[in-house]
Amino acid sequence: MINKLWLFSTIILLGLLGSCSDDTNDSDFLAGDLFTDSNIRVVLIDTLTVNISTIKFDSIITSAAERILIGQYTDPVFGKVRSANYSGFLPNSYYIDTEAEYDSIVLFAKYDTYYYNDTTKTNTIKIKRLSDNFDPDENNVFYNNSTVAYDDIDLGIISYIPRPQSSDSLEIKLADDLGLEFFNQFQNKIVTDNAEFTNEFKGLALLPDTEDDGSVIGFSKSSSDFYMRLYYSTAGEIERTQSYTDIILNTSDSPNPFFNNISATDPINYLQTLTNGEVSLSSDDSDDESFIQSGTGIATKIELPYLKTVNNVGGQGTLLKAVLKIKPVAGSYSDYLMLREYLSVYLVDKNNDITSQLYNTDASVVSAILNTYNQEYNDVYFEIDLTAYIEGILSTDLNSEESLLLIPENYTATVDRFILNGTLNSSTKTKLELTYAVYDEEN
Repeated sequence: MINKLWLFSTIILLGLLGSCSDDTNDSDFLAGDLFTDSNIRVVLIDTLTVNISTIKFDSIITSAAERILIGQYTDPVFGKVRSANYSGFLPNSYYIDTEAEYDSIVLFAKYDTYYYNDTTKTNTIKIKRLSDNFDPDENNVFYNNSTVAYDDIDLGIISYIPRPQSSDSLEIKLADDLGLEFFNQFQNKIVTDNAEFTNEFKGLALLPDTEDDGSVIGFSKSSSDFYMRLYYSTAGEIERTQSYTDIILNTSDSPNPFFNNISATDPINYLQTLTNGEVSLSSDDSDDESFIQSGTGIATKIELPYLKTVNNVGGQGTLLKAVLKIKPVAGSYSDYLMLREYLSVYLVDKNNDITSQLYNTDASVVSAILNTYNQEYNDVYFEIDLTAYIEGILSTDLNSEESLLLIPENYTATVDRFILNGTLNSSTKTKLELTYAVYDEEN
């Protein structure tokens, strides 16, 4: 409910109307004679009730993720954060000359610049052969909690210090047994098409070591960046000529046999209460904090239950500006556990199901933008321009049952995490600021 009003003079209002640019005032309001000839006041309402809570989706689709995500680290709040990749492959050729001889097989994986947590520590990747087919659900997709059975034997293993910002690729030597299998199948025309190949070879699982505590690293899924290369050579009169066949990600089959398995186990007790997608954990019940983690489906929900009470200010009026400010918890982020510059804003219904992304009237997306101008004074917060959204609510007689949802950009292919303040602490609480112009007020 409305607890406080700050009043500004007519002179301040007219200066505001004359000097504000489109960057600071996105309202469609135009000041005509009826407005300028009336008794005017501007009201800053900054204590409307805001309810903050945390939800967790039962699962999120990762089969359409734009990157391969592999690694593991232990988070003090979210627990053991882990991502593994499951991928199917197809060769770009089934021909090998009968005179050729097998040399080796190598998996190449190129960094795509994404990382999260401490890249100064050693990461390990273990490569396993899938023993079962990709089996999607009825929607023909794979999720962050999907899995495919694999053999225990390592086809390859590498321990490395990540260099995610470089243009390098990891080169992982694979077992010769696998290379010879492919070589003999192609050279002897045992396997000659995609159907035969996928029947014999289901794909690979790329797993972090269970003891790793380093970082989660992104690798490109482009066919020129992530592939197995089968080397072979042919004797010549003077020297041997080396050739190769690339075995690349399978993008031909539908559904696409690809997904990242992303999990966070043994989090703090608050997060363990999120047992299904309809549970909402109020920040009042979680030490005045809410939580976000992409990849695992944890998100912050924001409810604005008393927006309609703005109409009780009196007189005719218009909304000039609506801004939601929400602060990350001090000490919850670092150079390793980074804050990103943006969060995406969605709408969810009463069952916590996403209905749409939030847009402005010009069709641009609404984002939570990180403001760090006064970072030296620990004044860091996300700012969301909700002017168009709230104007829409105030212009209808219906009460909306939708809530706002904050999730990271690209939340299906990252493990970014955030801890945000609730509403109990007056100095750090999440706050909705409405700048509202009122005129022709009845005395």
